[in-house]
Amino acid sequence: MSELLDLTAAQTAASLRAGEVSTDELFDHSRARAANDDLGAFLWVAEDAPPPVSAQAPLAGVPLAVKDIFCAEGVPSTSGSRILEGYRPAYTATVVERLAAAGAPMVGKTNMDEFAMGSSNENSAYGPVRNPWDRERVPGGSSGGSAAAVAAGIAPWAIGTDTGGSIRQPASLCGLVGLKPTYGSVSRYGMIAFASSLDQAGPITRDVTDAALLFRHMVGRDPCDSTSLDHPEEIELPQADRLDGLRFGVPPELSGEGIEPGVLTVLKDVLGRVEHLGGTVNETRLPHSPHGLSAYYVLAPAEASANLARYDGVRYGLRAGNGDLLSMYEHTRAEGFGDEVKRRIMLGTYALSSGYYDAYYGRAQRVRTKIVADFASAFESCDFVITPTSPSVAFRIGERTGDPLAMYLSDYCAVPASLAGLPAISIPGGLSEGLPVGIQLVGPAFSENRLLQAAHALEGAIAFPTGPPPT
Repeated sequence: MSELLDLTAAQTAASLRAGEVSTDELFDHSRARAANDDLGAFLWVAEDAPPPVSAQAPLAGVPLAVKDIFCAEGVPSTSGSRILEGYRPAYTATVVERLAAAGAPMVGKTNMDEFAMGSSNENSAYGPVRNPWDRERVPGGSSGGSAAAVAAGIAPWAIGTDTGGSIRQPASLCGLVGLKPTYGSVSRYGMIAFASSLDQAGPITRDVTDAALLFRHMVGRDPCDSTSLDHPEEIELPQADRLDGLRFGVPPELSGEGIEPGVLTVLKDVLGRVEHLGGTVNETRLPHSPHGLSAYYVLAPAEASANLARYDGVRYGLRAGNGDLLSMYEHTRAEGFGDEVKRRIMLGTYALSSGYYDAYYGRAQRVRTKIVADFASAFESCDFVITPTSPSVAFRIGERTGDPLAMYLSDYCAVPASLAGLPAISIPGGLSEGLPVGIQLVGPAFSENRLLQAAHALEGAIAFPTGPPPT
């Protein structure tokens, strides 16, 4: 079974359909690897095999790793927090249900930054996750457990969530493909909320074909989520190997100061490959994007302060205190929430407080509107915006934990697309210091098919290895 580690999910599905391996054997193999995970990538592993899955199902029975932010009936769902320790939901997230119905059974729940608040997976109440490329480095966050599981070959593919870069940034740091869909194209029902106007589920995979294959079974209107929409196009598996006629815009605001030299070298090489494949590369301006991080760290904490108010010790999860109501509120939250979650709740509550609402929250919303307009203007002269995904390669565990601002800057290139609600994909562009560098493509709303085609062509030219990293 070890040869399966070198296969993509689509190739694994082909092996299942050819009868070279059974779905039960594959699930048991993946489950055993997850149970012996030494990266800290998994918080829960399936105890029993799922009901029989036909290899002729759309996803052929290829096991799926699921970020612990997704609820699953009867399965521990903690969102990486002590405050939800022991919580077993009575329902399953729509995305998890849809993928299981298509033939991708859940093999385990993956570790994550608490309530998806972080860029390194060091904020999990259950310990950090280690990057398979270098175990002394972070895998990125908040979907770091999902990324590490796929990069290490423990699971063929995974799903995560992206609020300000939490799919794309760990995909970048782990040498994977990560897709953040257009906001609303994937149901948020059953996702434990962080910032409701930003949260979106998406795939983390070894290559672009796997991302398209998984994504096509995630999209669609859900009556349980009033913000969900029907995607205007059926998601296609990408076949393109050229970029003829496509225009790529490079914003200097997201590809200059603050980006590591090695990352810029990889970007330059990828831009050369774009031109070799027939695409054109020009400068395009996103003048308000440097303010995106500041706006994000007002808007996201403000929404978090409202969403996390439900964790009070009354209904589910941790309960602490001496029995007095106020004591229960205070002690439950003091003991249950980690430092980063407390920090963001306080920031968000302050931004929404009387006398400060317009100065902070209102102004951040106006910046968000400007960023949306910047992208609309950019897409008049280019088909895609191309940038580094992360300003740096994976940094060492503990390196930024004492400096929240340095940690927040990890999402500098990813946040603008999140604020604009646009689809964006990160693909491996090469190596710097022996570590993966991700390249991000951003497209107009609901342009996922074109985005996947362009990423597929570029992926073929880059030829980044799809197997586990060298050990």
